[in-house]
Amino acid sequence: MGARLGQTVGGRRGASDDLVEAHEINVTPFIDVMLVLLIVFMVAAPLATVDLGVNLPASAVEPSPRPDQPVFVTVKPDLSVAVGEDIIARETLTAAIDTATKGNREERLYLRADKAVSYGDLMEVMNLLRNAGYLKIALVGLDGRS
Repeated sequence: MGARLGQTVGGRRGASDDLVEAHEINVTPFIDVMLVLLIVFMVAAPLATVDLGVNLPASAVEPSPRPDQPVFVTVKPDLSVAVGEDIIARETLTAAIDTATKGNREERLYLRADKAVSYGDLMEVMNLLRNAGYLKIALVGLDGRS
C-alpha cells in the first residue's frame, strides 16, 4: 500500500498531518508474469503430445522365468484359438482354461498371436480371458536381443 506525504509549505507540512493512501494497484508486473506463463505453456503444450505411428519392435528385455507347466493360449492367423496344443472353439475357452489351470484363476496365462492377427482380435481373446476371471495374462513375443 502506497502513501503520499503532504506538501511542505515554508518548511512546514500542509494543513493535515495525516498520510494520504494511494488506492491504485500497479498491475504491470502481474501482466508481465501472466504473459511469460502463457508463452511457456504455448511452447510446452505441443511437446507434451505424441502423434506418431506405432511400429513395435521385438522385446529386448530379459525374459522372466517360466513355470514348469505354462498354459499357452494361441491365436492363429485364421483366428482360431488353441489352449496348449488343442484347437478349441471360443465358446469353450473358459472350460478349456479351467481344465488346463485346474481352476486356479491366479495362474499366469501366456497369450501369443501370429503377426497377421489384428489388434482388435487379440483384444477380443484377452477380454474373454478377463471375463473368465483370469487377470494375469502375459504377452509372448520374439526374443529381439542380439
